Amino acid sequence: MDKSLALLGLALRAGRLEVGEECVGSACKYKKARLVIAAEDAAAGSVRRALLYAQQGQCLCLTVPFSKQELGGAVGRDLCALCAFTDTGLAGAFVGKLAESYPEKFGPAAGRLQLKAKRAKARKASKQEAARGKRKKTAGQKQS
Repeated sequence: MDKSLALLGLALRAGRLEVGEECVGSACKYKKARLVIAAEDAAAGSVRRALLYAQQGQCLCLTVPFSKQELGGAVGRDLCALCAFTDTGLAGAFVGKLAESYPEKFGPAAGRLQLKAKRAKARKASKQEAARGKRKKTAGQKQS
């Protein structure tokens, strides 16, 4: 099995992958999706809806070089046309693996997701720093 497909199974077990059209649409609607992927042999209507979901959720949408059967096998189903990663790091790793095999097609998307992951990490660090600053004062200290 391709290493990128193995990441789909890992993301599913971690609870960071939404599988199926309704779940993908819901994740995009609530802006939880980071990457929407569609199988190469998905119906034109499904791909069109995936693009609309991704636009609505402000995330990337890619058509991957795997069939519905291959995607379904990776996530423990018979067929799967649409999936959505809800974790930026796993999405970046998935696209990074694809970029190794298909650099001209997935290279720019991998770079974009790496940038998003870097920004998210910086936001998280600044939030934690702000929280630490609030906790520095103890009950015995005077507040001015």
